[in-house]
Amino acid sequence: MTETEMKNPEVQHVSFSQGIRMLFYMIQPNETSFQNLEEVPNYVKQATPFFISLMLLELLVSWFRKGKLPGRLDDILTSISAGVLSRLPHLFFRSMEMTSYIYIWENYRLFSLPWDSSWTWYLTFLGVDFGYYWFHRMAHEVNIMWAGHQTHHSSEDYNLSTALRQSVFQNYTSWIFYSPLALCIPPSVYAVHLQFNLLYQFWIHTEVINNLGPLELILNTPSHHRVHHGRNRYCIDKNYAGTLIIWDRLFGTFEAENEQVAYGLTHPINTFEPFKVQFHHLRYIWTTFWTTPGFFHKFSVLFKGPGWAPGKPRLGLSEDIPEITGKEVPFSSPASQLLKIYTGVQFALMLAFYEETFANTAALSQVTLLLRVFFIILTLTTIGFLLDQRPKGAIMETLRCFVFLTLHRCGHLKPFVPSLSFLFEIFFSICIAFWGVRSMKQLASYLQK
Repeated sequence: MTETEMKNPEVQHVSFSQGIRMLFYMIQPNETSFQNLEEVPNYVKQATPFFISLMLLELLVSWFRKGKLPGRLDDILTSISAGVLSRLPHLFFRSMEMTSYIYIWENYRLFSLPWDSSWTWYLTFLGVDFGYYWFHRMAHEVNIMWAGHQTHHSSEDYNLSTALRQSVFQNYTSWIFYSPLALCIPPSVYAVHLQFNLLYQFWIHTEVINNLGPLELILNTPSHHRVHHGRNRYCIDKNYAGTLIIWDRLFGTFEAENEQVAYGLTHPINTFEPFKVQFHHLRYIWTTFWTTPGFFHKFSVLFKGPGWAPGKPRLGLSEDIPEITGKEVPFSSPASQLLKIYTGVQFALMLAFYEETFANTAALSQVTLLLRVFFIILTLTTIGFLLDQRPKGAIMETLRCFVFLTLHRCGHLKPFVPSLSFLFEIFFSICIAFWGVRSMKQLASYLQK
């Protein structure tokens, strides 16, 4: 869950101390217990400044310790793009995780544990973490669920931005594994821990932290999670933990980090286009489903592991996984450095409108919200086309800049600093002229062929 849906999510504001501690689950029951769901703060939203601060800190530590940045701009933009796309539906709908939980609680609960009890708080901590382990494990072992979760694993870098690379439709299956809690645990307590479980998993996506000593026995750590993100054979289907690594140790899925981890999917997709990152495996399942003979085999395509094929075990064969040689080179954008900087600037501008949209959702009309979502999706898609150097990239960027000017003049997109409106119009007019010329050249070249 990327947003906890409350009627008044800004009623409670976290302090600086709480903001730091909630990222590490170092928070007390008496400061995070609420009687009603509406009182629960939107912790994930309020964590944004802390995400940014930790990403900058990771950059500095990596630069001083290793003499290099923790990731590449093209990959970082793609990771954040996936996070943006995953949150857009929350502008219009309550998440499936909360909707289903509230429905079960209101209609089928067996009894109600006290919302203000420390025992309830700690029980929910364990229950949510246990539910996450099994959801996460099934997201790797059930092909149709993997189609959503693979988005998170598609980065060939491993840094804090990778934590933001989330699936658009993952929470349409995750709710199943939390539902039993709704039989006795109040939604307000569940909503707190669902957010904290997610927030804890942010800081473990880094290479700048090595071994944490005795904590490695109990907690999910960067070392354990690096294994989970690896495509080495020894890393596959290991370390599903959210907060506590004890579940992996109990259920036989634990693996310690030893040889150098190569990150990403076993078969890299080699693209920065956000919709391919999100949906390419769904397309693969669709094709495989129709070309696989027999009802039971078709059923297996959906509900057995991603590596399954007729005649193979449920999770496939380990020898089918490409062996890591240590010479693998992550896919990089063929775009020039200047173009990467340009996409970074446009992405930053889009991100400002995106954050402002979430901050003022209640004050915006449905038409404005829809138009802003369209512009955000168009921007992310166009940046992906430009980074992939797709032939239609110039045409799409011309169109995108024209859409911005149109929405800006109609009042649907306003700069965060009103006095900059004129500069925005000049900047995007220049962009239209530049990319328009590029588009005409590409079109002429295409016609000549």
